[in-house]
Amino acid sequence: MDRFTNSDRPALGAEVPGFAPPPVPDGSPLEGAFCRLEKLSADEHAAALFKANAPAPQMWDYMPVGPFASAAQYHRWMREASAGADPLHYAIWCKDAGAWGGSASFLRIKPQAGSIELGYIALSPVLQRSRAATEAFFLMMDWAFGAGYRRFEWKCNALNMPSRRAAQRLGLTYEGVFRQADVVKGRNRDTAWFAAIDSEWPALREAFAAWLAPSNFDASGQQRERLGDLTGLVRQGGDPALG
Repeated sequence: MDRFTNSDRPALGAEVPGFAPPPVPDGSPLEGAFCRLEKLSADEHAAALFKANAPAPQMWDYMPVGPFASAAQYHRWMREASAGADPLHYAIWCKDAGAWGGSASFLRIKPQAGSIELGYIALSPVLQRSRAATEAFFLMMDWAFGAGYRRFEWKCNALNMPSRRAAQRLGLTYEGVFRQADVVKGRNRDTAWFAAIDSEWPALREAFAAWLAPSNFDASGQQRERLGDLTGLVRQGGDPALG
């Protein structure tokens, strides 16, 4: 009979000393210099967001919901969506525009694993390619890692190149594509995965702080340094679909 030795044992994951499941987000407001996030409310936000979203119906192309044929339909969806705790939806106020410009959510919230995802991102033209939108994502990432989450995820339809570019720009590492992961609106969805982990967050947070600093923007609001150049020093490799 062969003797079993320690060298024969399978490799195991590293221990995580002191880990305690972090709290679930409770929808408390998140305040930044360019935006404010508030827990989504149909009565407070539906009318304004329906109007803001109207010029860009293509924003719903890769979403599991929408487009919405009427303000009443959108209000009904928002009333149902905002009643749950996962996804936990936020409305995004753009301070430069003085208007509600979009929404985003925490979802697949797994305190026992220390994992949380950012998704259901719906940005109207008011927020697209704005400092406020970037800051909104930063505030959600900062809350998650500050609360003790170990992993922050971003997933999107693999055909959604703007979303893949956004994930990379934010410093999230590409982790691959899950083929035939879902059927959405009657169509196949391959899902691209991105994530940042807690050990990367201090450096990513510094990159965001440098990019969001007033000195990084000229008088017309144009950036001097690109966020992707700053976060690219931290993320672990690029998305091959983006070149």
